[in-house]
Amino acid sequence: MSDLDPALAARLKRTPDGLVPAVVQQHDTGEVLMLGWMDDEALARTIETGRATYWSRSRGEYWVKGETSGHRQWVREVRLDCDGDTLLVKVDQEGAACHTGDRTCFDADLVHAADA
Repeated sequence: MSDLDPALAARLKRTPDGLVPAVVQQHDTGEVLMLGWMDDEALARTIETGRATYWSRSRGEYWVKGETSGHRQWVREVRLDCDGDTLLVKVDQEGAACHTGDRTCFDADLVHAADA
């Protein structure tokens, strides 16, 4: 079990189930890849190992991105937003970020686009 820095833990504003959303971005292009969820343990593991680790709400367990698929996320930077309620995880993504095989989880459904 990893320990999160108490100063960082004190700044986090978590959901009632103890989670913080983590927006994941390709570090060099700014491409938004996915959204994951982290609790204190997942964040501590991410910082400690340099591998993006999330809490799976559907499976109720930790998962290291790419552990089974090979589509790893190498963490370059973790930032906390001004309100302390969202993380920005900048990664070097190997392969697809989305479980569907798409590069990002935002490739499939365009909901709205303003006229140019």
